[in-house]
Amino acid sequence: MASGIFAILDDIAALMDDVAVTSKIAASKTAGILGDDLAVNAEKATGFLSSREIPVLWAITKGSLINKIIIVPIALLLNVFFPVAIKFILIIGGIYLAYEGVEKIIEYLFHRQKTGHDVVVENEENNTELEKVKVKSAITTDFILSVEIVIIALGTVLNQSLPIQILTVSVVAIFATIGVYGIVALIVRMDDAGYKLIKKSKDKGFVSKFGHLLVNSLPIVIKFLAVVGTIALILVSGGIFDHNIDYLHHFLPNVPSMLKQVGYGLIAGLFAVLLMTGVKKVFAKK
Repeated sequence: MASGIFAILDDIAALMDDVAVTSKIAASKTAGILGDDLAVNAEKATGFLSSREIPVLWAITKGSLINKIIIVPIALLLNVFFPVAIKFILIIGGIYLAYEGVEKIIEYLFHRQKTGHDVVVENEENNTELEKVKVKSAITTDFILSVEIVIIALGTVLNQSLPIQILTVSVVAIFATIGVYGIVALIVRMDDAGYKLIKKSKDKGFVSKFGHLLVNSLPIVIKFLAVVGTIALILVSGGIFDHNIDYLHHFLPNVPSMLKQVGYGLIAGLFAVLLMTGVKKVFAKK
């Protein structure tokens, strides 16, 4: 009996060692998309009243976890029974990401109504609606990026046994959520940490200067993340088209792949925006 238990424990230990190795490889493969995920979601988690930042971020994090719980088993099942569907799902998701990215660019270029930092109006009803819209948008975007992360992670362990595939993809999915939103939480609370340091140091010395640096850096970081997040949406969408549509992958072979991916993302996003604008006008007339 004892020898049997030790044999089982030895098998479990060997399995976890294999999972640790495959998870490390999968994490390195998904590092780029995780960086894009961080930039996109950090931008979406800002712009709220200070007292609402953490509740909003927690709502997005819970949505992200639910996304992973839905995506991981479906991806594993589709990979076994209907692998071609994964490609179409990725392309549809790429169109959505391109739409979001181009919509942000158009909004910035043609529909700017405010100068300086956006001001959050102190109106509870408006703030509640704003939160719902931004949380929904963030969770939807996270879903698309999560699909990409899970598919890439799964692609690194296709030659492994099913238990290793399940555990590896699950570990990467959990790491993606905790890592990304943990860093986002630190970013959005930079100014509060700075104010506390200033107050604790009585606005004197190095600690106070560091506190002022944190407070003054937050608006710059938010603007930077807004730009990086928009670029990430375009690049990720273009990368999805490039890697999953053979014609586009081999189109203009002498042009750098990143430049092509930006072009694919912009073109797809522009068409998606025009289509959605037309649909909205039709429904508005009705």
